[in-house]
Amino acid sequence: MKPSILEPQVKYIVEVNWADRWQIYRRLQELDIPCRCETNQPLTVEISNPTAAIQLWSVMRQFTTCRQDLIGTLKKCWQYRT
Repeated sequence: MKPSILEPQVKYIVEVNWADRWQIYRRLQELDIPCRCETNQPLTVEISNPTAAIQLWSVMRQFTTCRQDLIGTLKKCWQYRT
């Protein structure tokens, strides 16, 4: 019988705009990232692997980076493809 290896889960309190936290929470739920968002409480996220960390970073970036910077990043990505 193989011993089960549990990946460590670290809980983070994510500081976000209160108006955006429910949208961020819903997106993290869609990505199957364990998180909690209760009334008048901060968003708490469990990160258990590098993929979840990158997904959290990406979702947070969508809500915290201005639109013009996001457009600039996309343009740079497309320039490197051609």
